[in-house]
Amino acid sequence: MNETPILVVIGPPGAGKSVIGRRIARELRVPFVDTDRRIVAKHGPIVQIFSEHGEAWFRAVERIEVARALTEPSVVALGGGAVLNPETQEDLANRRVLLVTVTPQAVEGRLASSPRPLLKEGLQSWIKLVEERSAIYKSLATRTIDSSVESAAVSARQIAQWIREEGQT
Repeated sequence: MNETPILVVIGPPGAGKSVIGRRIARELRVPFVDTDRRIVAKHGPIVQIFSEHGEAWFRAVERIEVARALTEPSVVALGGGAVLNPETQEDLANRRVLLVTVTPQAVEGRLASSPRPLLKEGLQSWIKLVEERSAIYKSLATRTIDSSVESAAVSARQIAQWIREEGQT
C-alpha cells in the first residue's frame, strides 16, 4: 500500500471529514491537510468561487490541490466532491481511504451552520447528492465509519489504532 499519505478521508459534505481527520492526525502525530482549506486560502471562499467562476473551475483547482496533498506524508481530508474526478479516483485506488458517513438526521444541523454551494435546497439537496455519489465513495473506501454514531474522538482513536496495527505510520 502506498504510504503517502498515511490516510485519505472522504465522504459527503457535513459528515465530519475534517474534524475526524484532524483528530486522527493528532493521534498519529502527523500533519493534517484539508484540501478545501487550501483552496480557500489561495482563492477565497468556496461559495464565492462557485458564483464567480463556476463549478468546473473550482473542480480544476480542487484537482490540483488534491494531487499535491496526495504527495504528503499526512492525513488528508478531501472535499465531498473531489472523488468525482476520475484522476482522483485512480489516485485513491491503492491508498488507505476512510469513508465518513452520516445520517440525514445527524447532518441537518451541521448543514445549517455553513453555506455550501451545491446544497441550496438544504437537506433534500444533500440526500440527492449523497445518493449520486454513494457508489463512488463506497468503491474507494478501505474502511467506513458513521459520524452520527460515534464521537469524533472515539472514531479517531479507532482509526489511528487500525493504522498502527497495519504498521504503516
